[in-house]
Amino acid sequence: MKISIITICFNSKAFIQDALDSFFSQDYHNKELVVIDGGSTDGTLEVINNNLDIIDKWKSEKDFGIYDAMNKGINLCEGRYI
Repeated sequence: MKISIITICFNSKAFIQDALDSFFSQDYHNKELVVIDGGSTDGTLEVINNNLDIIDKWKSEKDFGIYDAMNKGINLCEGRYI
């Protein structure tokens, strides 16, 4: 059974790599990672681009806050559990 993990961020260059590493280190294999970025300008997108091998789907655009970003992520998920 596939699980979906959503990571939302905005200008999180200092922290996003830790979140991605945590996802990658999990030993459950039927999982997907969806990253929703709010249009970062601090280098977060470079970190995301450097990790596309573990990110299944991602989007970077302005949003209306944390709940809007989470809903965007939910709409991209394919897992049975989010």
